[in-house]
Amino acid sequence: QVQLVESGGGLVQAGGSLRLSCAASGRTFSYYVMGWFRQAPGKEREFVSAITWNTGNTYYADSVKGRFTISGDNAKNTVYLQMNSLKPEDTAVYYCAARLYETTDYNYWGQGTQVTVSS
Repeated sequence: QVQLVESGGGLVQAGGSLRLSCAASGRTFSYYVMGWFRQAPGKEREFVSAITWNTGNTYYADSVKGRFTISGDNAKNTVYLQMNSLKPEDTAVYYCAARLYETTDYNYWGQGTQVTVSS
């Protein structure tokens, strides 16, 4: 059974940093894409960033490029999202998700972690 467990959320002032972690378990994730999504109150869930486990290719939403960095630790089956220069508009629940490389739909989701950026 696949499990994704996020951690690292919290309250931070604008301009500050947080690092989110997503610990994955239940299978080998070599052929998976791991993604981060977020959902702010009253808004739809949106893509933030993704990384392909076996190639290390990374992808970012325009809104976070240059501020967020996604990375993975294969030995720990953990994906990180380093968030710098945070803005109040980054406030949201952040979700970790996983999908097979050749598919487009994310099949597995974590429970989410709250990130609140104060102005």
